[in-house]
Amino acid sequence: MKSQDIRSKFLNFFEGKQHLIVPSAPMVLKDDPTLMFVNSGMAPFKEYFLGNAEPKKNRITDSQKCLRVSGKHNDLEEVGYDTYHHTLFEMLGNWSFGDYFKKEAIAWAWELLTEVYGIDKDILYVTVFEGSDDKDQLGMDTEAYDIWKQYIAEDRILKGNKKDNFWEMGDQGPCGPCSEIHVDIRSAEEKAKVDGNTLINMDHPHVVEVWNLVFMEYNRKANGSLEALPNKHIDTGMGFERLCMVLQGVQSNYDTDVFTPIIREVETITGKKYGQDEKADVAIRVISDHVRAVAFSIADGQLPSNTGAGYVIRRILRRAVRYGFTFLDKKEPFIYRLVDVLSKKMGEAFPELRAQKALIENVIKEEEASFLRTLDQGLVLLNRIVEDTKGDTVSGEKAFELYDTYGFPIDLTALILSEKQLKLDEKGFKDHLQKQKDRSRSASETSTEDWTVIKEDDIEEFIGYDTEEANVKITRYRKVTSKKEGEMYQLVFNLTPFYPEGGGQIGDKGFLQDTHGDVVFILDTKKENNVIIHLVKELPEHINESFKAVVSSEHRALSSSNHTATHLLHQALRTILGEHVEQKGSLVKPKSLRFDFSHFSKVTPEQLQEIEDFVNARIEGKLPLEEGRNIPMEKAIEEGAMALFGEKYGDTVRTIRFGKSIELCGGIHVKNTADIWHFKIVSEGAVAAGIRRIEAITNKSVRDYYSENNAAFIEMKGLLNNAKEPVKALEQLQQENSDLKKQIEGLLKDKAKNIKGELKSDLTEINGIQFLAKKLDLDASGVKDVCFELGSQFDNLFLLFGAENDGKAILSCYISKELVASKGLNAGAIVRELGKHIQGGGGGQPFFATAGGKNPDGITAALEAAKGYLV
Repeated sequence: MKSQDIRSKFLNFFEGKQHLIVPSAPMVLKDDPTLMFVNSGMAPFKEYFLGNAEPKKNRITDSQKCLRVSGKHNDLEEVGYDTYHHTLFEMLGNWSFGDYFKKEAIAWAWELLTEVYGIDKDILYVTVFEGSDDKDQLGMDTEAYDIWKQYIAEDRILKGNKKDNFWEMGDQGPCGPCSEIHVDIRSAEEKAKVDGNTLINMDHPHVVEVWNLVFMEYNRKANGSLEALPNKHIDTGMGFERLCMVLQGVQSNYDTDVFTPIIREVETITGKKYGQDEKADVAIRVISDHVRAVAFSIADGQLPSNTGAGYVIRRILRRAVRYGFTFLDKKEPFIYRLVDVLSKKMGEAFPELRAQKALIENVIKEEEASFLRTLDQGLVLLNRIVEDTKGDTVSGEKAFELYDTYGFPIDLTALILSEKQLKLDEKGFKDHLQKQKDRSRSASETSTEDWTVIKEDDIEEFIGYDTEEANVKITRYRKVTSKKEGEMYQLVFNLTPFYPEGGGQIGDKGFLQDTHGDVVFILDTKKENNVIIHLVKELPEHINESFKAVVSSEHRALSSSNHTATHLLHQALRTILGEHVEQKGSLVKPKSLRFDFSHFSKVTPEQLQEIEDFVNARIEGKLPLEEGRNIPMEKAIEEGAMALFGEKYGDTVRTIRFGKSIELCGGIHVKNTADIWHFKIVSEGAVAAGIRRIEAITNKSVRDYYSENNAAFIEMKGLLNNAKEPVKALEQLQQENSDLKKQIEGLLKDKAKNIKGELKSDLTEINGIQFLAKKLDLDASGVKDVCFELGSQFDNLFLLFGAENDGKAILSCYISKELVASKGLNAGAIVRELGKHIQGGGGGQPFFATAGGKNPDGITAALEAAKGYLV
């Protein structure tokens, strides 16, 4: 059975059980501070489990793309070494929100596996929760046990502990016992030797869990206690890749048609055959797995970067590159070439792969090339570390610096050192890595208390599109403590005019005022699992009373001015650069805006001016806001509104139109484009391969910009003696400066030639080597000329010159190539060591190297130390 058919059968089966089929949510999460990526099938539905929103239907089914790089069995560095764990995986799931429970969930799971898919009942095992004697004091899940007895022999129903059979979404929130379904695909001979029930949850590659049925019936509170949920839910997740392994009769996920097309392409590109060498096999599995994770992430709008979710994606891609580099001997980009096969295989189920194929290929190719340059640089730095190492063990601190600062993989460091008969201080490396993790964890640690409910209210209503103030009541609050912000309180109102951060626009600020005149300032507004949260430093004194909630008009007006400008900018880019342009991210603040978009070349100054003029023409055109609320999604698309990949839309949407610009948007906008006043681009550049970024300003920031520029112009004109034509005067000044520089360079060269004879007479012989260490009154270029002038006349020369320029120290070391070969001297290693005297460092070639430092007073000590290399 092909993988496409396996997925379809699952969805069609549950559609037949009155479930609504929904598409996979984007893998990158926007409104959940506890997660960067969707890591389980239930993550997109948290707001329903928490009671913060109503689902379209109480029964839902889907195939959700998930990403895991940490946790049980999912450490990134372990993926590829076994055959059934992955970074990106599909989770087939069926969901009940307060509808059916254990009886139906178990019956349908059994029916699908044994009757629809035709899996032999004799290779299946199930587990149920055995209960716990810890503080929760939970009894055994006898209800599930009794239901399972109707379908499977009791010796195949195993009791599992809390670790395996009690599912929790995190430290807080809905949770409950679960029932796992395992499959044993070993050979008859192996089964005869070892009973399958002894291998359940024992990490056997052919006795694996395929489906987990979670029975959500409790809520974990912040104090660790459990309370019963008002409604019981079903949350099931079946590993698509593992199911394919079972149904296609193979012994590895990587032998299914989910992966084999990618593996065949890797074989073609690298010339390596899968299944012939274990190290190469691991590398091929790593690459085949990781390209999926990176491609889906980019398609969903998350590009590789140095922070947050982007850093996770960069780590995954770089791991794939280094496995190709080390074990498949690939020294040039090649992983991007796998995207074509991937999009053909999975593009039907996930159309974003086809739509974003060119972007994915370009981003991956550029990332590969960049990291391969890093590896080359790292090899040079590692060689220096080896040169400076005394003994046979390389410092863990130095290896960590190479890993942390330059991104050089520690396993590659260890491999190269072993080839040079050197050891790595692994304990020292791990200690430094742990210290870094502890620092990071400490900086980001947050403790969140339980909600204190003041007033029962179903769903908070947002009224901020129509008003900037309202009379509100606080329905609940909680305290949140972090190292960065200290103690903060999160407030939820029955209704709110405050816009929460979203769609690139930062959240509103403002204040609450009670009837006594007391004011509490709202510092930010965010959205978490469909709840609008207002952040304050202190709780209102009269918390049960009514409040007047007031949004900061200036903050909102400036933010909305920039937000509307991003829409006009998007229209301008697609009109002027072409319809291939798509928005890839934005940030809207009161002072400025940032807009990322797909485009494969630098935007020329002429194009930037045209874009700026286009936007300003629409501002001057005084276009009114035409807002559409609760518009059916299909109708909005028909009208020309653009849906962005990586965004999650409902059945009905909000449209924002200014003239011919129409977009799906939930943000705050100006009532008329004239309110923007003016639009000015301040920068344009590359963010990643195929992604450009424009930064711009509007409104008050433009006034400030021109005011500052005018002041600078007046000051500059004054320095030019109020020249009538300041541009010409400046050009003349630059030409005069250039001419003078050339004259100085000529004089310094003459000076260097003149002192050559003087320096020759200063040479002293030490053990057959002509030696000189001296401070010179020359620049770096002049010192180098002197070195090579003298070097051309001797084959046994050792020079160390010091110089001071603009308060900085320079050391230059020259050693005749004959001495480098015969005496093992190395100018690069010498200046690195002597550079410590001038509080700096440097390097170069074995025969010539330079060091720079910030302590000219150390030059004398460095010169005096030079003789020590010859005696």
